[in-house]
Amino acid sequence: MSVSVRIPTILRTYTNGAAEVAGEGSTLRDVLAKLDADYPGIGARILDDSGKIRRFVNVYVGDEDVRFADGLDTATPAGVQVSVIPAVAGGC
Repeated sequence: MSVSVRIPTILRTYTNGAAEVAGEGSTLRDVLAKLDADYPGIGARILDDSGKIRRFVNVYVGDEDVRFADGLDTATPAGVQVSVIPAVAGGC
């Protein structure tokens, strides 16, 4: 199913500067696999070596944080927006 994937600024070097790209798949796992196939290397910035979402990367399907849904098995219905958001740390 076709979805849109929002790409954070730090990962746009993989997407030739595109802030949003098309994705496909019935689950988040499928969408991320297709994303990495289309934009080699981006998957390693989102997933760790064991295939889990990196600790400091948040991923939303629609308005839902996938960590509180079904993780990589979260359904991605047609037309939904997937957002990849790196966590921001800092302060005094």
